[in-house]
Amino acid sequence: MEASDLLKKVRRIEIKTRGLSQNIFAGEYHTAFKGRGMTFSEVREYQYGDDVRSIDWNVTARFQRPYVKIFEEERELTMMLLVDVSGSRDFGSQYQTKKDMMTELAATLAFSSMQNNDKIGVIFFSDRIEKFIPPQKGRKHVLHIIRELIDFEPVSRKTDIANVLRYFTNVIKKHCTAFLISDFMDENYGDALMIANRKHDIAALHLYDIRETDLPDVGLIKLKDAETEERVWFDTSDKRLRKAYRDAWGERVLGMQQLFARAGVDYVSISTADDYVRGLMQLFRMRSAS
Repeated sequence: MEASDLLKKVRRIEIKTRGLSQNIFAGEYHTAFKGRGMTFSEVREYQYGDDVRSIDWNVTARFQRPYVKIFEEERELTMMLLVDVSGSRDFGSQYQTKKDMMTELAATLAFSSMQNNDKIGVIFFSDRIEKFIPPQKGRKHVLHIIRELIDFEPVSRKTDIANVLRYFTNVIKKHCTAFLISDFMDENYGDALMIANRKHDIAALHLYDIRETDLPDVGLIKLKDAETEERVWFDTSDKRLRKAYRDAWGERVLGMQQLFARAGVDYVSISTADDYVRGLMQLFRMRSAS
């Protein structure tokens, strides 16, 4: 993409997603993603009703009357975006591709973290770690992330979610919040997800296109696997074939639901035909209620 076109696209995405993060998601994000602990604030005299376990015995002994330690929630977070850049993200039969939606979702989350004065970092992954952007603060850093989301070209077209989860667990030492953004066209990542979610706080955003759920009756067509580039002819006029296609999708979704439940990971599914704002709000409120 030409530099001037890239800058224009970055600016358009910034205007839209920054407005969303300021006007819609600011309060929801703050509530849904609390700080990672309590930090010491001050010492004051004991008041009736204070927890006796918070008494500071050294200060109490010095002044000959009880004092307690006051703690406040530590608000600053580190947020990581784990973004699937495999070949299947290029598919989209509706208003946009999965890549377009991933870009706007990630940008909205990045600006939400910026509004909350949190650090934000990104890992782009396929079946390898394509790029790691360490967590930092500030608008300049967020704009750098958006440029990469728009213009990044991966080496591989395949997917390995377990690999990125292991890398994430090893490279980010302190507890953080992470959004795993993918169409989850992969298997055997359940154990890695469970381990990563024990150390960190992971939420999953599953993106899909309606043509992955159902085939229209349009006769003989050739379909291509975006990751393996294998081509297969399908006779979509065959009702049994269309039913098998729908059933396979239903089984895959059920498997994901069970996997996320076992791992204790909150998730939402968002179609490329839908407004992702509704999906994000659903996820934020789900977490606020838990």
